[in-house]
Amino acid sequence: MVDSVDAQPDSDSVLDTSGLFCPEPIMMMHNRVRDMTSGQILKVIATDPATTRDVPKFCQFLGHQLIDRHDADDGTHLYFIRLA
Repeated sequence: MVDSVDAQPDSDSVLDTSGLFCPEPIMMMHNRVRDMTSGQILKVIATDPATTRDVPKFCQFLGHQLIDRHDADDGTHLYFIRLA
């Protein structure tokens, strides 16, 4: 995975869940991936610390690939997910 914000992968869709707490970010991710196709990349922006656990589990459970993750100093978490 890439650790630099400057080297972020391209994404097909962006989901900003900033300010939301569990379970809302994961519920919104479920809804967004329904509108996307296999191979597309979803960028998720989150501030909930629980996403550091929940997003990898979401990917593992549904067979998606977490291709990049970045934790910023301001508490923002960025995830790049390639859909299965």
